[in-house]
Amino acid sequence: MTQNIINNLITQLTRLPGVGRKSAQRLAFFILNLPKDDAQALAEAIVDLKEKARFCSICSNIADADPCDICRDEARDRSRICVVEEPSNILAVERTRCFRGVYHVLLGALSPIDGITPDRLKIKELVGRVQNGGVEEVILATNPNTKGEMTARHITELLKPLGVRVSRIAYGLPIGSDIEFADEVTLSKSLEGRREL
Repeated sequence: MTQNIINNLITQLTRLPGVGRKSAQRLAFFILNLPKDDAQALAEAIVDLKEKARFCSICSNIADADPCDICRDEARDRSRICVVEEPSNILAVERTRCFRGVYHVLLGALSPIDGITPDRLKIKELVGRVQNGGVEEVILATNPNTKGEMTARHITELLKPLGVRVSRIAYGLPIGSDIEFADEVTLSKSLEGRREL
């Protein structure tokens, strides 16, 4: 009976992204050895997330209140909107402590082959925010891949006629890397994105 309980948890854990059978097994036995209160707190955190999480009506970030904490924060610079693909991208940008503007989450990236067209993303809502006024710059922080580039180009075409500055995050060589090991695309993007010192 215990084996079925453990196997069930392992099977559920393998449904998480990046968790294979061995990792799921390690996690299952870790959870098994947790004090009951800690295991209960973990289970409650998962249930709370599923019951209370919602999308912010302004930026589409995940929040437990509407609008989200960032959109409610009066200290944020509302003239700058950083556009990201997923709510998890906001956490990455916030960790830098470099951006004090607001965000807009697209909830994906364009991928016609997968049926992800502009109407399936929060692009219309972004255009509406810009049209409402007060926005000076939209920073496109979509992923530096084919889907992210296609999405950034599409948004740029929609926003440029509105007279707002549209910029793209820079990308290229990571700090601490060697030029000789960089691929051609990364190196060419680094050269294109160079800045004067």
